[in-house]
Amino acid sequence: MNALDSLSVAALGRAYRAGALDPVEVTEALLALIDRRNPELHAFITVSHARARADAQASRERIRAGRPVGALDGIPIAIKDNVDVAGLACTAGSAALRHRIPAHDAPAAARLRVAGSILLGKLNMHEGALGATTDNEAFGRCINPLHAGHTPGGSSGGSGAAVAAGLCSAAVGSDTMGSIRIPAAYCGVFGYKPGNDTVPAEGIVPLCHALDVAGPLATTASDCAAMAAVMIGLSHVAGAVESVPGGDWKGLVVGVPGQLDQVSLEPAVAEGFRHFLGALKQRGARVVPIDLAHWNPTRARRAGLLASEADALDWWRAEIGHDLPGVSDTLSGMLRYAERAGHEKVDAARRVLHDLRSQATSAFNGVDLIALPTAPQASFAHDTPAPSNQADLTALANFYACGAWAIPIAASQRVVSVQLMAAPGRDRWLLSLAPALDALAPRSHDFAHALDLGN
Repeated sequence: MNALDSLSVAALGRAYRAGALDPVEVTEALLALIDRRNPELHAFITVSHARARADAQASRERIRAGRPVGALDGIPIAIKDNVDVAGLACTAGSAALRHRIPAHDAPAAARLRVAGSILLGKLNMHEGALGATTDNEAFGRCINPLHAGHTPGGSSGGSGAAVAAGLCSAAVGSDTMGSIRIPAAYCGVFGYKPGNDTVPAEGIVPLCHALDVAGPLATTASDCAAMAAVMIGLSHVAGAVESVPGGDWKGLVVGVPGQLDQVSLEPAVAEGFRHFLGALKQRGARVVPIDLAHWNPTRARRAGLLASEADALDWWRAEIGHDLPGVSDTLSGMLRYAERAGHEKVDAARRVLHDLRSQATSAFNGVDLIALPTAPQASFAHDTPAPSNQADLTALANFYACGAWAIPIAASQRVVSVQLMAAPGRDRWLLSLAPALDALAPRSHDFAHALDLGN
């Protein structure tokens, strides 16, 4: 058998149809790779060997019979451990939920199962999804495959690490104020946050009801789009930007908020963002300044955090008890902060979120897209203090309830990332930009080194 050149959805699909690769062989190779690398990376909490082998065998039979169920048939994926999968523990990254085993798939997981994907397991995360380092006390400090000893981001850190390490084709994360896009940024992969309410929230351990949504991470925008289309329930995503060499962005207007000046950026992030905007201009886009006077990045992020702590406290107490038995001291302290803050402050925070959401449509007046850096910094060492502003820029898309891309960009020998978001309700159009994004931000590596599927 020929060596596997790529784990991308399109490449695997072609290889399966040509008989050059087989879902069972790919799955066995990935399970072996996970068993070898996970003790170092702590990307997975649970590796579902039996489930993955059963999924792969079923996919093999469908493909050999000429009856694949879609583009994701035979595609190996993994899912963040706050999304219910029937029969597998769903811990939300906490020892308190180590023995919580759902009876039913969350709709987000069920849609991917029906689409023929192969589930390799459940992924590590920041405990309770309330943080952005995935330095997990119960299930291990997740390591960024690109930077030994560095954070993969969070809260979907295991999702970013698993994709970047070539342990799966794509992963599912959840995003409340950037928890898909921050790991995508730190790990040098694509991430897509769907518009709020486009992916059913049932079966996902909640953080903030007004902000939570599940979405994909992958090494290409096209793979993210294929995953997101299934999770959202779109039957087809047509290209809005012609897939010509370099990507043709002519006629699109991209707004850059002046409020970006309120956020301190690492030099590499600022450089990467400038280069990205320059590339859009070279390809025909018009980049214009815009004023989002209703948005103060730090104040809004703090409001989102307080609202999240209040919602999460209610859920965890209902699930495990008033005293939060088994929860780490760190998470317990954050959850209880909402109680100490009091109802008036929590209600004020929720009003901030409501007011921001009410401005979402007008924010896109005159522009097709809003561009921002994804995180103000690149990945940092686990043993250094986490910057408080990690989610200052990502949270805006959650407040607006709109879709948003995280796009990897190289700058000053660092992996950084930029965001593009569109108005609420435009997920289909935003996803259709994927081929142009792949042309704009081509990957410098694939996963050929990760698997040994030689003759």
